[in-house]
Amino acid sequence: MQRVTITLDDDLMADLDRIIATRGYQNRSEAIRDLARSGLEQAAVEAAGTRNCVAALVYVYDHHARDLPKRLTQEFHDHHDLAQATLHVHLDHESCLEVTVLKGKGAEVQSFANHVIAERGVRHGHVVYVPAPSKEAHSHSHGRGRARS
Repeated sequence: MQRVTITLDDDLMADLDRIIATRGYQNRSEAIRDLARSGLEQAAVEAAGTRNCVAALVYVYDHHARDLPKRLTQEFHDHHDLAQATLHVHLDHESCLEVTVLKGKGAEVQSFANHVIAERGVRHGHVVYVPAPSKEAHSHSHGRGRARS
């Protein structure tokens, strides 16, 4: 294990200490290791355009925006190979929140997510990436062909 010394400004340290307290870390090192891992995973998925990934696209939109629900529905139909499932929540009379699970090549997922977030009437959008397991990791059997005793 390597020991690293870093310098953080007071505001950033206060934010880090709040996360440590909220999440129940035993010490700053544990928190910084988790944050570093998370950042490295996110950067790796974003940079690996040809690698497969899974992502959650979360966005809030104004359902009164002219033809926006219709445009979004068409976009998702046009990219049915990427969009796996969508959760739709009515937040109030004007706003809806949607969470869509996307699966595919990193560059394609990023491009589609960027397009949705950029639609006029989408007020907020964020993508969370998760590296997809390699196909080799799924070569195990799910009980097919095994004898039962």
